[in-house]
Formats: sequence, structure tokens, C-alpha cells
Amino acid sequence: MGFILDGLDTESYDRNYSDKDLLKRIVDYFRPYTKEMLLVGFLLLLNSATSTASPILIARGIDMVAQHPTLNMIVLLAVGVLLLNIVAWIANYIRRMASARIIGDVVLKVREDVFAATVKHDLSFYDEHSSGRIVSRVTSDTQDFSAVVTLVTDLISQVLLVAILVVWLFTINVWLTLLLIGITPIAAGIALSFRRIARRVTQQSRRVTATINAQIQESISGIVVAKSFRQERAIYTTFAENNRQSYRIGLKRDITMNSIFPVMGMASGLGTALVLYASGLATRSGVSPGNWYLFMQAVGFFWWPVINIASFWSQFQDGLSAAERVFALIDAEPKVVQTAAEPVEAITGHIEFRNLRFSYTGDETVLPDFSLDIAPRETVALVGHTGAGKSSIARLVTRFYEFQDGRLLIDGRDIRTLDLAQYRRHIGLVPQEPFLFSGTVRDNIRYGLPEATDAQVLAAAQRISHGDWIADLPNGLDTDVGERGANLSMGQRQLVALARVLLKAPSILVLDEATASVDPFTEAQIQEGLETLMRDRTAIVIAHRLSTIKHADRIIVMDHGRIIEEGTHAHLMAQGGHYAALYNTYFRHQSPDYTPPVDA
Repeated sequence: MGFILDGLDTESYDRNYSDKDLLKRIVDYFRPYTKEMLLVGFLLLLNSATSTASPILIARGIDMVAQHPTLNMIVLLAVGVLLLNIVAWIANYIRRMASARIIGDVVLKVREDVFAATVKHDLSFYDEHSSGRIVSRVTSDTQDFSAVVTLVTDLISQVLLVAILVVWLFTINVWLTLLLIGITPIAAGIALSFRRIARRVTQQSRRVTATINAQIQESISGIVVAKSFRQERAIYTTFAENNRQSYRIGLKRDITMNSIFPVMGMASGLGTALVLYASGLATRSGVSPGNWYLFMQAVGFFWWPVINIASFWSQFQDGLSAAERVFALIDAEPKVVQTAAEPVEAITGHIEFRNLRFSYTGDETVLPDFSLDIAPRETVALVGHTGAGKSSIARLVTRFYEFQDGRLLIDGRDIRTLDLAQYRRHIGLVPQEPFLFSGTVRDNIRYGLPEATDAQVLAAAQRISHGDWIADLPNGLDTDVGERGANLSMGQRQLVALARVLLKAPSILVLDEATASVDPFTEAQIQEGLETLMRDRTAIVIAHRLSTIKHADRIIVMDHGRIIEEGTHAHLMAQGGHYAALYNTYFRHQSPDYTPPVDA
């Protein structure tokens, strides 16, 4: 039940990017902000220069005060150090504000790109991947993406500081400077040695988080079912198992990341002792106390960026892992691919399936060799047992899934060559369980045609069952529907969905039996709406109710992806075949003339 973590499997669309590719991709997002980045670079240089000048000034002051200790000189030294620090603080403040704005804009763009890629994926993508894990990538991963740049800018600032200081140290003592530089790669190597294991444990941590998010979302969405079957404990048990594994992986990650500090501490201690010893010997050879102080300060400046690499390495890897996950979602290949984008200005509604083969996963063929011709403005009812392929036909017409072979023609044009956005403007879909978005009834009716006026929305609502259902709403069309339409009954949700499609005025209707889950009174209201909706339009109806079937121009009886019978209700009943058996088994009791048998 729910999402249980086993081997922390990746998603099928995940891929491995090299650090070079990731950083190049990140740089591409920052390219439009070149001028702003140059300003940040200048501020980084100014901050580094003033921060470096402070210990240099102190070093020179130590030598001067040691030779001629006067109050004016001490005051001037203090004021100079204060002014340098003020300039460094101002430069750092402006730099951080500018960086925050740039990073915010980039994260905004990345999140827009990943969400745009997400909504463009076909429904098979969502069949395979849980929504909770996708949400995790769109939200938390895009936010952590910014950590890479923040840490890099901080590191660049410190590296610039060291570079300026090195130039000055070479003018003082070449051998001590070379000794200091020679120690640095050893420390950097220690920090970088943790790279591979850091990337692996941070990826595992993110997968755990995504899985827990998915399980929480599933549990909350299905809480009504869980409570009705008294499965709250089972839900909690699943969460607890995932949470414990998250704890174990998080602990492993923290231990891995924190283990570098003792190593770095030992290395920095040895390096400091070595430079202290060498510089102490140098003072006996004429190095002034000020220069000796400067060298000891330089040890701290040298070790600080290296220690930052170590301390920020887990966050840096978090950022790279987040970027990798985000780019993988953006780069995921869609299964529904249009070969062209021909304009679709109008549709008459002529639909042709020609020897079409379709499978959801490739393991089992749903439609092995399907052919069907639906005339413009014809209403076709699809009937058959579960798994016969009825819903698959509807999903292919709406272009939610890709077929593997054959052709699907709309007004004689291959559906794969049409501009998909324009084509879907001519399609109206009414699912068996309609989905309403948070907002008012008016907002949901207007959803398919955002530019519609209030008068147009009201007119569409009134055409559904003469508008009688509007009076039953607490605030009419301004009634808040709640989350997923929770404030409305199933019948009211369906009536809103019918009005939404009617306002859109599509040429082709796909109806997954809009009356399957409502009471008889509401069914009558919906049936009136359906009759209005289907008038002068091509309609494909997945039928569960006799009333819908009898109104169809043609009934298609399906079994395992094949058409086994077709015709009108009267014609098929006269044949006494498969449809007649279905009617007598499932539909006959829906007839107003039906009299239930009396038990003996």
C-alpha cells in the first residue's frame, strides 16, 4: 500500500550529467544577465581587494609602529582599517543583493521551464511516474538549484582574495609563498576526494524525499477511502517505514559530509605548523614582524576557501543533484510526437481509424488492428466489457497517447501533423469523474474559454437542463467549489463540466458516460444537457446507461480491442448477439418498462 522504498530506483527518464555539462547548462541560464554578472564580478573584486588590503595595511602598520610608535600613526592605522572594512562591507552587501536578484530570476525561469515541460508530457508519462515525485522536482529541486550559484559566488570571492594576497606575498618572500601554495593542493585534494560519495548519498537523499512526498500526497488524496476501510494505521506504517529509511540515509549522508572536517582540521593544523616554523626561521633571516604576521594571516586566507569547499561540499552536491534532476525532467522525451504543426482553423468532425495498433506499455496490445469511420456530427456509443478498448479510443482521439502503427485521420488529415494546441481547442472532453479547480462555479465554466464574458458563462449554464440546477447552488455561479469540487455533489460537478464544454463549443465531443455516478433525478438533468451538447457535433460516448445508448446514431460493440457488432439499438437487439446479451445483463433494468422479477 502506498509508496514503499526498496532500492531507491531512479525514474525511467533520469540520466547522468557530468559536472561540466551541468555547469554549462547553468551558465546558459545566467547568460541573459551578463551585465548584472559583470557588476557582481566587479563588486567581488572590490570586496576581495579591500578585504586583502586590511591585513596588508595592518602588517605595514606593525612595522611602522614598531619603529616609530606615535598616537597619530596608530589612529591613522585604525581609521584606515575601519574604512577598508566599511568599503568591503558595502561592496559585499550590494553584491549579495544583486546576486539574490539574479539567482531569483534564474530560479524563476528554471521553474517555468520545468513546469512547462511537465504539463506538455502526455498522459502515459503520468501513468508511469507518480505526481508527488514530479512535484518534488518542480518545487524543492528548483529551489536547491540556486545553492550552486550562491556557493560558487562565495567561493570566487575568497579565491580572488587569495589571488590578490599571493601577488603581494611574492614581493615579500618567494620561498615562503611557494611553500604556502604547495600545501593548498593537498587540502583541496582531500576535499575533492569526497566528491563521488557525496554525489551518491545526496541523490539517494533526494529520492527518499521525493518518495515520501509522493506517499504523503497519495495518503491525503485517498484519506476518505482509508478512513472508510479503517486503514489509517496502514498508511502510518508505510510512512513510518519510509521515514525510517529517510533517517538512515540522512544519517549516512551527514556522517559522510561531516567526516571531512576532522581530516581537514588535521591537514590545516599540519599546514599551519609548517608555515609557522618556516616563517619563524625566516624572521631570523630578516623578515619583519609585520611580514611574519602577514604570512600567518595568509595561512588563514589560504585555508578558508579550502575549508569552505569542504563545509559547503554537501550543499554544492545538493545543488548539482537538484540541477541534474530538474534537467532530467526537462529533457524527458515525450511519447506523443507531432510530425508537423499544421494549422487547424475548423473541424467538421470526420474521424477515421485505419488499421491502428495501440499499446500502453508495449507488453499488451489494447487495439491490435482497429478500423472505424465516424461521420461528421454522428453520435457513436462504445459498449463492451472492461478492457475492451473503449477508453483507449477516446484517449487517442484527444491525442493523449501515441499509437504504434496505422493511422488516425481527422477530416482526412493525419492527427500527428496537426498543431496540437489548436486541434484540442476543437475537442470537448467530459470525464466520468469531472475535475474542478479551486475557485467558483463561474471560474470553472470559463476554464475552457478564458476570454468568455459573464453573460456567455451564464448563457452556457442556463442551456444545461434549462439552468434549474443553478438555483440549488448556495451562491449561484459564484459558489466556491472547494478543493477538487468537494463543496458540490457529483451531479453538480458533472453539470458544471457539461456547461464548461458547452461554452467551449467544440466540434468533437468525447464523453466518458457523464451519468454513470449520479442519482436518477440528476441523470435526467444531465441527459438534457447531453442532448444539447451533442446536437450538431461528432460525439464519441463511452456508454454505461441505456438512455445514452438509445440516443446514439450507432452503437459499436467491442471485445478485446475489436469491433464485433455495430448498428442501432433496435438492429442489434434484433440480431440477438453479443449486444443483446449485454443489454439483458446490464442495461435492461435501466428501462422504464422493466419490471423486476418476483422471487418465488
